[in-house]
Amino acid sequence: MTSYMDYTSPNTQFTFDMNGNTLFKKDDCNYINVLGIKNLNTLENTSLLDIYLSKSNVVEPHYHQNAAELVYCISGAAVVSLINPFTNELLHFPITPGQVANVPQGWWHYEVATMDCTHLLAVFDAPTPEVILGSDLLSLTPANVLAHTYCLNEALVKETLAPVKPQTFIGPPADCCPPAKAANENIKGTHTAPANMAPMMASANMPPYMQPQPSPQSFGYQPMAVHGYYAQPYAQPYRQQHYFQAPPQAVHEAGTK
Repeated sequence: MTSYMDYTSPNTQFTFDMNGNTLFKKDDCNYINVLGIKNLNTLENTSLLDIYLSKSNVVEPHYHQNAAELVYCISGAAVVSLINPFTNELLHFPITPGQVANVPQGWWHYEVATMDCTHLLAVFDAPTPEVILGSDLLSLTPANVLAHTYCLNEALVKETLAPVKPQTFIGPPADCCPPAKAANENIKGTHTAPANMAPMMASANMPPYMQPQPSPQSFGYQPMAVHGYYAQPYAQPYRQQHYFQAPPQAVHEAGTK
C-alpha cells in the first residue's frame, strides 16, 4: 500500500479504461495503449502497455531506463529479441498465447509480430514506463558524429537516416515503400557508393535472398538487409540457432516423444 496515497479521498481511482489512452497509433491494426500512475493513482510499481500488431510489424528497438518488462502474449505470435549485455549475445524468444518473455531493466530489445492480430501485454515494475527509442537515437545524433566515430561517409549517413522519424514506436512506417522496390533501389545505390565503401555497400544492399554469409559477430548475430526483410518468415530461423530457448512446456513434450 502506498504511504502517500489518501485512500479516503473522493479522487481515489481504482479502475481505468485503457482503450481511450493511446500512446501511439500507426493504423487500426497497429497501436499501443498505455496505463501508468497518471491514469490510475492507486498504482504502485506497476504499469502496462497494451500492444496490437499485424504480421511483420515491429515495436522498434529500444530500452527502458527505469523498469524491467514482462511481455505476455494474449493472441497471435511474436518474437521478443534482446541483447544480453553480460554475454554480448542477441537472443530471440518466440512467444504464443500464454507464454512470456522477460526483459531486464535497461536491456536493448524489440518485438516482431509473426501473425496478424497479435496482442501483447507489456508489464513494467515502475509506476510509469520510460523509454529511449532507437529512432530517437538515430535521428538526434548528428550525422557528422556518426560518420567520424565509425569512419563512414557523412553524405551517405545523412541520406540513409533522413527518413528516420523520432518516436517511430511501430515500424516499418506506414509510408514505407514495398520491399521489392526498396531492394531494387538499394541495388542501384551500389553504383554511386564511394570507392572506399563499395565492397561494404555491395554486400549490405544485395536483395535479402542473395545475401552472402557474413562473418559471425561476437554476440552471435548475423546481419541481414533491412529492406525486403519484413516479407520473410521471422521465427523459424531462430528455432535452428543454439541460443533459441524453447518454453519449458515445449521442452517437456519433446522429451516424452
